[in-house]
Amino acid sequence: MSPKLTVELLRQLRQAMKNCKYFAEPIQAYIVPSGDAHQSEYIAPCDCRREFICGFNGSAGTAIVTEQHAAMWTDGRYFLQASQQMDNNWTLMKMDQWKNISKALTSAGHSLVAVQDNLIDAVWQDRPPRPSTQLTTLGLELTGMSWQDKITALRAKMRERRIGWFVATELDEIAWLFNLRGSDIEYNPVFFAYAIVGINTIRLFIDLTRLADATVREHLQLDAPSRPELSVQAFPYESAYTELQAVCASLGPKDKVWICEKAGCALTQVIPKPHRSQIPYTPLCLAKAVKNSTEIQGMRRAHIKDAVALCELFAWLEKEIPKGTVTEISSADKAEEFRSQQKDFVGLSFPTISSVGPNGAIIHYRPLPETNRTLSQNEVYLIDSGAQYRDGTTDVTRTMHFGTPSAYEKECFTYVLKGHIAVSAAIFPNGTKGHLLDSFARAALWEAGLDYLHGTGHGVGCFLNVHEGPCGISYKTFADEPLEAGMIVSDEPGYYEDGSFGIRLENVVLVVPSKPKYNYRNRGSLTFEPLTLVPIQMKMVNTDMLTQKERDWVNDYHRQCRETVGAELQRQGRKEAVEWLIRESQPIV
Repeated sequence: MSPKLTVELLRQLRQAMKNCKYFAEPIQAYIVPSGDAHQSEYIAPCDCRREFICGFNGSAGTAIVTEQHAAMWTDGRYFLQASQQMDNNWTLMKMDQWKNISKALTSAGHSLVAVQDNLIDAVWQDRPPRPSTQLTTLGLELTGMSWQDKITALRAKMRERRIGWFVATELDEIAWLFNLRGSDIEYNPVFFAYAIVGINTIRLFIDLTRLADATVREHLQLDAPSRPELSVQAFPYESAYTELQAVCASLGPKDKVWICEKAGCALTQVIPKPHRSQIPYTPLCLAKAVKNSTEIQGMRRAHIKDAVALCELFAWLEKEIPKGTVTEISSADKAEEFRSQQKDFVGLSFPTISSVGPNGAIIHYRPLPETNRTLSQNEVYLIDSGAQYRDGTTDVTRTMHFGTPSAYEKECFTYVLKGHIAVSAAIFPNGTKGHLLDSFARAALWEAGLDYLHGTGHGVGCFLNVHEGPCGISYKTFADEPLEAGMIVSDEPGYYEDGSFGIRLENVVLVVPSKPKYNYRNRGSLTFEPLTLVPIQMKMVNTDMLTQKERDWVNDYHRQCRETVGAELQRQGRKEAVEWLIRESQPIV
């Protein structure tokens, strides 16, 4: 890949930095973060400002342009990629240097100022327009709760805490609240919007042309609200800032406005400090994470369909790999093709990680024509993939060998499997935070002197973002919320041998109540139930290393795969996949 040429762009940006049209005095340094105004993990092309100015398109990084220099900070996952994508006008910096610079800036008497207009947009001639895709309405059969009831529940929380207004900025929270979906951002069924909810008013900021659709109008009761306090007032997307200013201008001395700590600086600063009540997670984030019985049923259905597609894929790979014609890209495409045949398929939930041999050791690998390898019978193959269905979101990783794995590959895979089982079978008290379970997944690896450098699990949305807060299983955060029955997370330990192979084993699991022998202080207990039902390749396991309890877990898991997915494969008449499933889910004797 050749680097992006940035001489002229940097010249134009530096001119804009000196231009009094944008800020009263010249700006000495301009910071370009990688996110959008909604703190989205995936962003639309019109928001890829850091990529536009420097050429680097990885998911994490911050660019800073001064009068003389241009530098870009990222983490270790992206050093190689960034050095290839940026020209010599840019200096690549290591992420940990960023915090020191921030402290140095303050102590040297520099001030960080907010610039009203985005200077990158000022020099970006052919910036793509902001997407405005068609909205989809979701009925009670998929959501289990009307948007009116969700607003009422939100207001109950506001009254409890004496809050008069709530500002929603995260796109998945707004989609969940109004039972609407869009496709403005690839892989994420969301749409660009803000919402401001008062005790008696609801303001939705959105491209108004999308509300011309009769189904959407009826869904939001725009023409005939059931009750005045449930009347949705629609405003242009761009007017969220001025409307929030108007709301804040009319606040009484004791009125409070709720906004998430992660919300953008512009909207946060509109709210005067005495009225501003910042929270780490919004009530919508917490309510969305605990799935209701309808959402749970939808997620179960989605994972059965997904398992059907993956059984088809693995049966196909077994036949085709010996011919030497299957590549990482063609395998990923085939997985998408099989998924697309399932009912209510909408699209993928993230770009498929399809990696063989040494590519498997790159945790966030995505096959490109220049890195695309052919699958063979003598290398480990890792595929991490998922889909969006109207009734749920999936994310599953399987690591396979289509020949004979080495003793070392089997040993490493078995440590990962032991860690996966330790989390999946864990019983823990109500109120436990996910980060406390992270070491369960690592214990077997640690005992052998091995480890992996990513978290063990993340929250998963229901026909929403594949990564969602506020729960997860990771040593990297202690700010996660306690696990509760109804939450859905991933369980995905791994091991990566640089230059040789990668192993990851991922199921999506549901938090469910558990009834152990005793009930200390009436706290109650929880455990996990796997929603992902795809066989684990036993060829990769050294069964001598498993305890009886672990063997029982594997046998029980494979029985569930056989019974539940087998029945659906039979119903769909997918004969070869049924045979593959039966072969791969035989009990360990």
